[in-house]
Amino acid sequence: MSDVSPIAPFLEKQGVLILDGGLATELENRGYDLNHPLWSARLLASHPEAIRDVHLAYLEAGANCIVSSGYQATIPGFMDAGMSQEKAESLLKLTVALACDAREEYMAAHSEEITLTPLVAAGIGPYGAYLADGSEYHGNYGISRRKLLDFHKRRWETYAGSAADLVACETIPCIEEAEVMLDLIHETPGTFAWISFSCKDGIHISDGTPIGECAALLKDSNQVVAFGINCTAPKYIASLIEQIRKVAPSKPVVVYPNSGETYDAASRSWIGQTDSLDFGKAAYDWMQQGAGLIGGCCRTGPDHIRAIHNNLVG
Repeated sequence: MSDVSPIAPFLEKQGVLILDGGLATELENRGYDLNHPLWSARLLASHPEAIRDVHLAYLEAGANCIVSSGYQATIPGFMDAGMSQEKAESLLKLTVALACDAREEYMAAHSEEITLTPLVAAGIGPYGAYLADGSEYHGNYGISRRKLLDFHKRRWETYAGSAADLVACETIPCIEEAEVMLDLIHETPGTFAWISFSCKDGIHISDGTPIGECAALLKDSNQVVAFGINCTAPKYIASLIEQIRKVAPSKPVVVYPNSGETYDAASRSWIGQTDSLDFGKAAYDWMQQGAGLIGGCCRTGPDHIRAIHNNLVG
């Protein structure tokens, strides 16, 4: 990784970095059964080509950055599923390799038109993703800070030393976990990251901490190139951007909401109604309000990203 923020060229040239959409959502749309504690990570061992193909689909839809399949990929999770530690570590590395392979394939097919090389972000989910009980939407883990740090450390070191351009710390539900992530970021100079929170309303992240307090924690770190919101209902995004900009007016804001449905941990399914909004138009509004990295999360797909690309970049 270089000394210059990898997102800077995109913000300078087109004013926005377009992210991808839901990986698991698109895998399920393609017929893969993800009803498993490992969720999309279960396909790393059985159908890695499916993950690569979804990455490629998002690049073809206009994404400037694809997030690797690391959200629910953890050494304890793989070992709980009967794999050796060596196998688990190899699958962590595979998450980034598949995204890089998709990027290479995309660039080979579009070499004459590409002016900015798409980015690969190594995805890291919260401790709650490993628990597979929906706790990434409340953050009440009931464990010590030391245990939380130990849980994330080996995976963080793997991704910080990988070919990824930056690390995406996603769906963080509590400020203590953000503090742990920030400690790990600062332990690896030269590594860039964004941190995005799951939020329960237009002011608070999932554990009840005001998002402005989270912005104050992260705003002065040069290695944190952006922070914001993901896997949160679209109706809250505008207010959350406003709260962040009050505290950190110059730091890029990242937003990639879900469709507006609510995750039910008992059934491992999404319930409720999808927000009836045009994602392309909404993305334009979020950009005008100050968002610099925009995409989609759960229950969004390539069509959503295409709409965002067409509205923001053309």
